[in-house]
Amino acid sequence: MQTTMDAGALVDAFLDGLWLERGASDNTLAAYRRDLSAWQARLECAGQRLLAPAGGELPAWLDERREAGYSLRSNARLLSSLRGFYRWALAEGLVDQDPLAEVRLPRVRPSLPDTLEEAEVERLLAAPDLATDLGLRDRAMLEVLYGAGLRVSELVGLTTDAVNLRQGVVRVRGKGDKDRLVPLGEEAVAWLSRYLRGARGALMVDITRPALFPGRGDRCLTRQAFWHRIKAHARAAGIDRPLSPHTLRHAFATHLLNHGANLRVVQLLLGHSDLSTTQIYTHVAQVRLEALHADHHPRG
Repeated sequence: MQTTMDAGALVDAFLDGLWLERGASDNTLAAYRRDLSAWQARLECAGQRLLAPAGGELPAWLDERREAGYSLRSNARLLSSLRGFYRWALAEGLVDQDPLAEVRLPRVRPSLPDTLEEAEVERLLAAPDLATDLGLRDRAMLEVLYGAGLRVSELVGLTTDAVNLRQGVVRVRGKGDKDRLVPLGEEAVAWLSRYLRGARGALMVDITRPALFPGRGDRCLTRQAFWHRIKAHARAAGIDRPLSPHTLRHAFATHLLNHGANLRVVQLLLGHSDLSTTQIYTHVAQVRLEALHADHHPRG
């Protein structure tokens, strides 16, 4: 099947469709573009067209990437991007069949997310210096992050009108610009109230600006700046295990399940569109239970 669109225009049209139909984030769209651009460049070097790759071209490339040190997970993500493009091309009538339909990768075992024990979380929450306005801001941020299970990007993007302290909820804009209401919990409400009574105003030049947790110029604190603060507080708390920006989000989900929460409730709180995404935390909880049994049962 022929099309007058060049490869770049095809990729643009595909990404526009992802944005319109699925509300894909900028990061997701950028990742798809990188994968498709690399695939397009390889095909051009081989004298092939984006809509008509040779049958063995992708398997050969995946083999080369594996030999170059790319992980199975990285190759699986690349294949997912390319499959999405060709399924779109098939639906749009740009190809007669999916050229990647027969390409397979071994199943990737989901990696368990980094998390913290409940005692470690307590030490991390207590690490900020409450004698300073920055310390109070950080304590409130950590309490909200753990108490509501937010993504770091959701936390730093919060505005004052997103929080209802009387009802104890926060309105969060998650992936795909989807809003959800999440309960904060008593501790997070208490620390937010304390922070809003004084520290926030002391950190701002213009108190009318909307950022709930301001950084420079009264704008929302950046993810990078907050991640730097988390690592500093973790060191102060004596936590030397590797952390990720979402460690407290993972701890939120794992600790809820450990205490008997329903998986679908956790799914709603986290803002996952697919229950399978949330199920990884059941594995984390199971690993924790097995470790406890091994450590404490007389026949463990």
